[in-house]
Amino acid sequence: MEHGSLIYFDNAATSFPKPRSVVEETVRCMTDYGGNAGRGTHALALAAAEKIYECRTLLAKQFGVEDPARVIFALNTTSALNLALKGLLRRGDHVLISDMEHNSVLRPLSKMRVAGEITFSEFPSMTGDPRRSTEKILAGIALLITPKTRMLVTTHASNLCSVTMPLREIGAFCHQKGILFVVDGAQSAGHERISVDEMKIDALCIPGHKGLLGPQGCGALLLGKNITPEALGTLVEGGNGMASLERAMPLVLPERYEAGTLPTPAIAGLCEGVRIVERLGVDAIAEHERGLFRRARELLGNMDGVRLYADEYEGAVLLFNLNGIPADRVGRWLSERGICVRSGYHCSALGHQTLGTPEGGAVRASFGIYNDLAQVEHFAFALEEILRGV
Repeated sequence: MEHGSLIYFDNAATSFPKPRSVVEETVRCMTDYGGNAGRGTHALALAAAEKIYECRTLLAKQFGVEDPARVIFALNTTSALNLALKGLLRRGDHVLISDMEHNSVLRPLSKMRVAGEITFSEFPSMTGDPRRSTEKILAGIALLITPKTRMLVTTHASNLCSVTMPLREIGAFCHQKGILFVVDGAQSAGHERISVDEMKIDALCIPGHKGLLGPQGCGALLLGKNITPEALGTLVEGGNGMASLERAMPLVLPERYEAGTLPTPAIAGLCEGVRIVERLGVDAIAEHERGLFRRARELLGNMDGVRLYADEYEGAVLLFNLNGIPADRVGRWLSERGICVRSGYHCSALGHQTLGTPEGGAVRASFGIYNDLAQVEHFAFALEEILRGV
């Protein structure tokens, strides 16, 4: 979808434009029923609570969680990951992470390691390796397990390229070994099928504003069956309208982890976004995005002077560089032509190191459900102009 003459290929950062029903429901919440849920028995507070529960139920269904109370609202994926990592890990634990992780995983764990609380190791995702297989990934993980290994964290879909990790097999492996399994679903929620319970995921962290098409300001942590309130510590404490005379957060899901006022308008909009994803179907969305990816790969792959990274994996994200031109300059020139992409390191130093990008990183084009083939061809034409120095 064009916004005026703008072509938006930065959906891995946030989806845009938002569907009209998402915008309308967000506004309707603020004008018609946006009370503070759990803070009263008047009609507006009850209406807000109803909408929040509706969204919780839709997310539980979408991501294979039996109990909607295990859907905990957070500000974004990063805050959900911080809660999962800092709430579940204990001093002395060892953690395994993939070599494609985003800073939302790397930075919290690095801080905990510097403080002497935990240690972590990176296992090979084998991204770009022609010998890549699920069996080899699992073998690489097994080599790094120590008696203190308590958790494995992996991105499901990279934010740099379209590689995905085999969640079902990793989940079964972790379950067998008694290792907690935490998944960063920032780039896969709304794009790929995920079932928390079936895939043995202990904590799935997702955004509302990317593949689920909702507003910014709302994400979620979805807990697996085996995570109890006693096992997961709190990261933020405060009022939640429950047990107000007690000085500790109650041992009740989800209220234990939802201190303070929830972003009800964002949750209302997300509710509509999840409905749209449900109606379109995750498989159909994924196939549409793969079609755009394949056409972009074909066009860019036939240009002299274009370097593609890990383009054998088809999905919503294509990473590239133009030889001899810094990534940030390519991003600016595309912006001047009305095309939105993202250049640089994309908050993933580990991933760029794994992919072997040069200083300055690379340029990322990320597609969404409202993009089309004509936009991809216009994008390729603009890159040809840049290569010709037009």
